[in-house]
Amino acid sequence: MYDRSAKLAAKGVVIEYWLQRSRSLFTAVKGVDLEVRPGELLAIVGPSGCGKTTFLNAVDGLIPIAGGSLTLDGREIRSPGRDRAMVFQQPGLLPWRTVLGNVIFGVEAQGSMTKTQAIARARQQIELVGLKGFEDAYPLELSGGMQQRVNLARALLTDPEMLLLDEPFAALDAQTREMMQLELLKIWSQTRKTALFITHDIKEAIYLADRVIVFTRRPGRVKNVVDIKLSRPRDLRVKRDPQFLTYEDEIWESIQEELAVPAERLIAGVPAA
Repeated sequence: MYDRSAKLAAKGVVIEYWLQRSRSLFTAVKGVDLEVRPGELLAIVGPSGCGKTTFLNAVDGLIPIAGGSLTLDGREIRSPGRDRAMVFQQPGLLPWRTVLGNVIFGVEAQGSMTKTQAIARARQQIELVGLKGFEDAYPLELSGGMQQRVNLARALLTDPEMLLLDEPFAALDAQTREMMQLELLKIWSQTRKTALFITHDIKEAIYLADRVIVFTRRPGRVKNVVDIKLSRPRDLRVKRDPQFLTYEDEIWESIQEELAVPAERLIAGVPAA
């Protein structure tokens, strides 16, 4: 039974690709049922190739679904929209634009604000992500973590109903990654944007999320839902908490079960038990 107040609701979602070389349909996601509550930060983890990013792309409206339903605030998702903003693994900043210029690029393209409004609000977002004083810096003058802060500020400036984050810290070194996790939580606590976060990092998922969804191997389905009952605000020391380690063991066990699925069952498209 789904809560009618859910921000995002996926019911029996199927996503397929046509493989030209083999002239056959490839099912990436099959029968995904999940919901994201308003103001929730929900993380999805699972084995490589399980359809996590494919599902996120469907939520963003970048690819169609072949079956089931996918709704945001009760409205069917058919295409990209201003109510969603994607933060990709690579910042994708324009090298000839300053930090300020990159942050306002999205709303310039949308035409949703005057330039004066965009600049004023962009300065607020730049301060929110901890880059005040770097407005006139160019991407090559920034570290990887700083570039991702610009990426996040650009997404927040559009004031989306939902943030979609596709492994945004995967390319960062371990120390920077942990600091960016901490910064993301600070930003999320101030904005309370509903967020869907894709990651391969189990610790990252537990640290950030209210709930963690575990996908099966392909075709991806929801295997397990883990409620993370760690108090907020969270600092990095919570990763040493016994309850944190219990969550980590539970999620890792679910993924290990999927990794043990015989290859012939995957080829046949038979989901894990």
